[in-house]
Amino acid sequence: MGHIVKVTKPRPVNLDLQTIRFPITAIASIVHRVSGVITFVSVAILLWLLSLSLSSPSGFDAAANIVDSFFAKFILWGILTALAYHIVGGIRHLLMDMKYFEELESGNMSAKVAFGITAALSVLAWGLVW
Repeated sequence: MGHIVKVTKPRPVNLDLQTIRFPITAIASIVHRVSGVITFVSVAILLWLLSLSLSSPSGFDAAANIVDSFFAKFILWGILTALAYHIVGGIRHLLMDMKYFEELESGNMSAKVAFGITAALSVLAWGLVW
């Protein structure tokens, strides 16, 4: 059995969210998780759109009309950007699992590179969607 340790001094608690500053590596990791959730949810949207387009000629026309709207193009661009970041961030995490970019300086640089590559891929996705 473990020993019970009594804490005599309470730990400081900072509940002011405006004073908390995350390092870029933490932000990169959080954004990677968020992009994974976006990608997961977007699969349902894209499958519905695919199903509609394959249902009939009129279904194809309806899907084409949906994709033609500015709002749908913006959503598709967002999905592609999230997917791009999730892939880039996943490769970064994979490299970190192989013991690369684990030091503070190289970890910060790899996070910045991941954001830069994603920005370039996002511009490419913008060109593909519009």
